[in-house]
Amino acid sequence: MPTYNLALIGFGGVNRALAQLIADVPNRFAHLGFDLQVVAITDLLMGSLVQDDGINLAEVLSLPRGTTFGNYPGGSDSADNERVIKDSPADIIVEATFTNPVDGEPAASHVRWALEAGKSVTTTNKGPVALHGEALKALAASNESVFAYEGAVLSGTPVLGLARNQLAGLNIRGVQGILNGTSNYVIGRMEAGLPLEEAVAEAQAEGYAEADPTADIGGSDVQLKVVILANELLGAALSPNDVQTTGIAGIIADDIIAAAREGKRFKLIGSAHRNDDGSVTARVAPETVAADHPLASIPGATNAVSFDTDLLGTVTISGPGAGRTETAFALIADIIAIHAHEQERVHA
Repeated sequence: MPTYNLALIGFGGVNRALAQLIADVPNRFAHLGFDLQVVAITDLLMGSLVQDDGINLAEVLSLPRGTTFGNYPGGSDSADNERVIKDSPADIIVEATFTNPVDGEPAASHVRWALEAGKSVTTTNKGPVALHGEALKALAASNESVFAYEGAVLSGTPVLGLARNQLAGLNIRGVQGILNGTSNYVIGRMEAGLPLEEAVAEAQAEGYAEADPTADIGGSDVQLKVVILANELLGAALSPNDVQTTGIAGIIADDIIAAAREGKRFKLIGSAHRNDDGSVTARVAPETVAADHPLASIPGATNAVSFDTDLLGTVTISGPGAGRTETAFALIADIIAIHAHEQERVHA
């Protein structure tokens, strides 16, 4: 049974959750035909740690905030990401740094360095996928490695896997969804009578919104996810600039009341559909949906995507669009896919 060595790039909530899952249950993945150990961690605040025989995750997870790896064997105070990615004995690079919607850096370079070294990558980062997806997939193919990113759209809810696998025999003509839990939560609280500012503050207090909620409220988070869905599932070649985007800041209480009188609800919808000429049109905007719409009843911070298909009509999947453990599950799903790829190579 193979053991895959992991390098965790970024040691915030998601990669910590993955490390916790590995540490809590020895041989957790044995029934899937592999095991995992972490041999490298690099983090902006903690520095870098490389231990070829495996890192004691329980010890690392218990370190007090502000501790660095400088006093540990194989450790340093600086986050030497390039060295760790290229030179550590990792088979799989787990990239979970912050999303940069402008150029995808530094995550795009992290992915590129790994693929150039023949190492597979799993990432939850939208930036490299939305902005450099085709180039990075081509690089992975040329080096017989895998570039996997299930968690880049709906966290642990397997929207890409569902479309690629279970819906593979269908013609997907379009997608639309609630792709940002923060904005959905805020709209729901506004329906209950809160003004936008108070609803956002409550979302921050509940942990749904970042200290700077601009990407959620302004729609740019959904914009990147729509690019990924359009390019992956509809064969488009869109960039974020191709997706007309309007956030929820312009919604006022009177709008919500008027919609309710008509039996409708506001939702921030990200959508993409294929036109008759083969082109793809995509947008992000607040829309009113009728009570029988598949997205109307999606509550709170839950996310959902509806696929418009030729044989089944509308197929909808919903689930958590955020959360540390939920997103870590997406990394595991990617690692399972990487394992399948490796087994195909072995038996080819």
